[in-house]
Amino acid sequence: MDLGSVLQQLLVGLWAAVQLFALTLVFSLPRGLLVALGRMSSWAPLRHLGTEQELAGKANGKLVLALRNFRPVQLIVKFFISILRGTPLMLQMMVVYFGPYYVFHVSLSGYSRLLAAVIAFSVNYAAYFAEIYRSGIQSIPQGQYEAAQVLGYSRSQTFFKIILPQMVKRVLPSVTNEVITLVKDTSLAFVIAYQELFTIAKQISAAKTTVMPLFVAGVFYFLFNSVVAWIMERIEKRMNYYD
Repeated sequence: MDLGSVLQQLLVGLWAAVQLFALTLVFSLPRGLLVALGRMSSWAPLRHLGTEQELAGKANGKLVLALRNFRPVQLIVKFFISILRGTPLMLQMMVVYFGPYYVFHVSLSGYSRLLAAVIAFSVNYAAYFAEIYRSGIQSIPQGQYEAAQVLGYSRSQTFFKIILPQMVKRVLPSVTNEVITLVKDTSLAFVIAYQELFTIAKQISAAKTTVMPLFVAGVFYFLFNSVVAWIMERIEKRMNYYD
């Protein structure tokens, strides 16, 4: 078996994995922030039904109070997150790739495996990033919101100029863990036959009846992860401007 040809084929798979990795981050990181804001939404359309004091003595007060505190956006987003975090990513990729045909009987001839993988990965990781962002935002002391209000900041100015920079700094280690996990999760795209590193390594290994390509692929994953970890570490150090 020619090691040079094997490495050449695995490098093609590595580039496919890098594409999936990069596109997933581009779409999931900002989408996760939107999902986090929806998860924390306090919009209650029935809030005008009355105060807790007014409803305390009424027979149906508990029901009306529950309706008054009903927050549909928060509930829908919470359900969305629980579905994405509670089901396998491989299953989600299969739904995204095969779903349009089997559910809607729509033939998508130009529907590439990369597009399906990016959609599934970015939506799945947006759910995880959303919970990380939410924990970071909620860790900011309430006094900072009050101080910003006293200084005349609007809600959007308070969020983007005061809360968001601190949140990014606090959640960066958790985001780093997810980003490193994403490097390894790209191998799951084999379920829709996307020709990434692990898929090609398996094909070569089966054709040549040797495990050597799998070990080489493992080295590539390790090097890929090392580069990502180094970049994230540099970003963390740049964010430590008060240390």
